[in-house]
Amino acid sequence: MSYIILADNMDFLPTLASQTIDLIYIDPPFNTGHAQHSARDSSVSYDDSFDDFTLFIKPRLEHAKRVLKPAGSLFFHIDYREAHYCKVLLDSVFGRPSFMNEIIWAYDYGGRPKNRWPCKHDTIFWYAADPNNYTFNYDAIDRIPYMAPGLVGPEKAAKGKTPTDVWWHTIVPTQGKERTGYPTQKPLGIIQRIVDVHTNAGDLVLDFFAGSGTLGVAAAKSKRDYVLVDNNPDAVKTMVERLAFASPAVLTMEGEEN
Repeated sequence: MSYIILADNMDFLPTLASQTIDLIYIDPPFNTGHAQHSARDSSVSYDDSFDDFTLFIKPRLEHAKRVLKPAGSLFFHIDYREAHYCKVLLDSVFGRPSFMNEIIWAYDYGGRPKNRWPCKHDTIFWYAADPNNYTFNYDAIDRIPYMAPGLVGPEKAAKGKTPTDVWWHTIVPTQGKERTGYPTQKPLGIIQRIVDVHTNAGDLVLDFFAGSGTLGVAAAKSKRDYVLVDNNPDAVKTMVERLAFASPAVLTMEGEEN
């Protein structure tokens, strides 16, 4: 069974039993210093400004570690503003041996300032609960084209290659069918790769900064169960509409259908 839950994640996370989640992906606020607005009606969806971001995120990461199964993984999505501070914090919570990869999601869209190099990437940190025992389905990795197919021959070129730790993928297109209008929505292709490689059918995944619900869409498409948590009614509305095809239960902290 899968759920969309309207709740503050610090109210919800303590209710989860330890070692029950196979994969956590979170895309928390980036501490941009300004409010994030819905593209549908220009309303404020959430205030993205913190006096101490690490103080905000640390107790949530401690719960993330607690609820992960022994072979589970955490994927933490952030940008250049807080990435370095978060890496140090993640090391302190999970232990440095649990750090597996720093994945760079690179894209090429939007304005280009003339006084500095344009910021066109996000960082996704992968931590394994047990660095010696984790889910990694190599055969489930989607193949990408070779940059110089003539150098590898027609057979390899036709098969494509597995990605490295730099993932080139466009942002969600402004006029694309995938776009919900919710601010900071991440592309399904990025999240689908994580779900398919780092979980198995029937596993349970969690996003407690769920936003537009992309993790839930990826999980539903690959026959995984999911729990999506957000304290923003606009986010819950977006997720309910987007995941109507999968019919998740929609709950509040009191357990009532929303």
